[in-house]
Amino acid sequence: MPTTERAVPPRVAAAERVAAEAGFKQSCVPEVGRLLGLAATTKPHGVIAESGTGSGVGTAWLHSGLGAEARLVTVERDAELARRAAGVFADDDRVAVLTGDWRLLEQYAPFDVFFCDGGGKRDDPERVVELLAPGGLLILDDFTPSPHWPPRFDGAVDELRLFYLTHPALNATEVLTTPFISTVVAARRP
Repeated sequence: MPTTERAVPPRVAAAERVAAEAGFKQSCVPEVGRLLGLAATTKPHGVIAESGTGSGVGTAWLHSGLGAEARLVTVERDAELARRAAGVFADDDRVAVLTGDWRLLEQYAPFDVFFCDGGGKRDDPERVVELLAPGGLLILDDFTPSPHWPPRFDGAVDELRLFYLTHPALNATEVLTTPFISTVVAARRP
């Protein structure tokens, strides 16, 4: 009988172990992770970025689709988490794990894929959009699914999600990644 369980890339498993050792419980879920790997695969020569490295699980999913000529840069403000995550990628010079504010990423822009999971998403969404290359993909997870338009959260219009879904520089949609998590996926217009 064939197995129905999908394989997890080795670096993802390594980053999940780091998360468990560090007691970090906010890692990327596999459903979003597979979307990240897919996005990275579409930009084989691209600059891939992530804000909010955590223990490196999302980073590892991005890495699973990373082309031989692509670069991946991620930033984490917690120095200990960043150090641990960097260890997962120590043997791959295509990957840089930075420690500090998400704005450290700006020196590597424009991005062909940007998984904005930490800083920037809420505090400077306009700058997040500006950091995308034309045709660059933006992925934002951890939204609560909403059957309404405009989308709602806690009984009110979700202004942040609405910002990304209606931004004139973006072609954006929202996808249900689990029954409890939706993800905004957008491409910067040329």
